[in-house]
Amino acid sequence: MIRFTHASKTYPNGAPALRDVSFHLRKGEFAFLTGHSGAGKSSILSLVSAHEKPTEGDVRVAGMSIGTLSSRQVPRLRRRLGIVFQDFRLLEYRTAEENVAFALEVTGVPARVIPNKVMRVLTQVGLASKARAYPKELSGGEQQRVAIARALVNDPPILLADEPTGNLDERATRGVFELVRDINAGGTTVLMATHNMDLVNQTNYRILELRNGQLVYDSAEDAAGEDA
Repeated sequence: MIRFTHASKTYPNGAPALRDVSFHLRKGEFAFLTGHSGAGKSSILSLVSAHEKPTEGDVRVAGMSIGTLSSRQVPRLRRRLGIVFQDFRLLEYRTAEENVAFALEVTGVPARVIPNKVMRVLTQVGLASKARAYPKELSGGEQQRVAIARALVNDPPILLADEPTGNLDERATRGVFELVRDINAGGTTVLMATHNMDLVNQTNYRILELRNGQLVYDSAEDAAGEDA
């Protein structure tokens, strides 16, 4: 689903963000993207979502080469991605259900089918009873659940989560992470950037560790070495 092949990214100011990164995340897999601030996690996610293109090498997502995507193809790629951010990015003056519905409206989904789709994902994230609540009436964990519902409403095969628990307390972090695990268990490929090593160490999910723009550790390679 996501394949980096000797991918590098240098920004216009000459700063190298990624250097010779290679990994393959298969359909249905869950991987953590770890590393200090500035290690390259955000650059990885920006390439996967086609907000940036690689300077060298190849990045393929859902069979599409990011480096050669035309501007007309980018929306088609992004419809295959659900993206969750640390800061929720909810529309303050829309209710939970209206925030989720907005993701359908902008992709041209017929109005008659939107309410059922919205309620299905709000139920999935445990917030059906808060459908008409505004963001300010929800806790941080609930706001992130709305953001996850919005990311899932188009049934994307890939979920990108950029520090989704970064602004949450321990209890809310646990709830959101369990939800993301359930989504992955349903067959969705998940790539989750995080600083929270407690979360990482509690699971056996794949770990991709970045340092200064380079992939310095891939737990899948370690596991393959042990099996050899």
